[in-house]
Amino acid sequence: MPTAIKKFPEKARVARLSRIRQIVFGSLDGLLVPLGVVSAVAGGTGNSRTVIIAGLAEAFAGALSMGAGEFISGRAEAQVHKSEVQHELDEIRLNPTFELGELAQHLENEGVNSEDAMVIAERLHKNPESYAKTMIEKELGLDIEPNTFRIADSIAMGFSYMIASIVPLIAYFFLPIQQAYILSLILSILFLIILGLVRGRMAKVNLLISVIEILAVGIVSGLGGYYLGEWIPKLLGY
Repeated sequence: MPTAIKKFPEKARVARLSRIRQIVFGSLDGLLVPLGVVSAVAGGTGNSRTVIIAGLAEAFAGALSMGAGEFISGRAEAQVHKSEVQHELDEIRLNPTFELGELAQHLENEGVNSEDAMVIAERLHKNPESYAKTMIEKELGLDIEPNTFRIADSIAMGFSYMIASIVPLIAYFFLPIQQAYILSLILSILFLIILGLVRGRMAKVNLLISVIEILAVGIVSGLGGYYLGEWIPKLLGY
């Protein structure tokens, strides 16, 4: 009786963990852009209601924009990959001897001796599906069937942006504008620390280093945005 092939869930698990890019990117953008908006509106108007309206409008618009942008850019990338995969499949069909030699060369480059490399390549060639998959992975570093509809990635990006964008806005619902401004900054720093911890946990890196990196990037970006907002009007004579 043939042995049943065990299906390993590692690929799906790694794909889920790989969404750390969307989560970190969406969260940082979702925190820093609204923080700049609500802080500028707070300083310019002194009106909490105006701050809340501006913050909510930016949060929803930003989340939709980031989610849609992630979907379209991811789809474009996957379509380019799919085109490259098809080109390689055509090469395998039209130039079988050359492609067989290329696979053997790739194996040699990975440390397999030349004789064994050709034997492995020829044996893989007897199974066209495995051969094509191996060639594409070795030659292009791509999956043979790239996903062109990355819905989960776009949702992760938009949702992360939305959640983060609420953080600098919370205080303005409950406190006078001056106190709300201070608390908004404190909550934003705390959120950056939490994001650093989550990133460190998901990536299995040193938590302290992860937090310091996120804080450094967040603070530098936030200060850069603040000072640009101060200087640009002066440079333009406003």
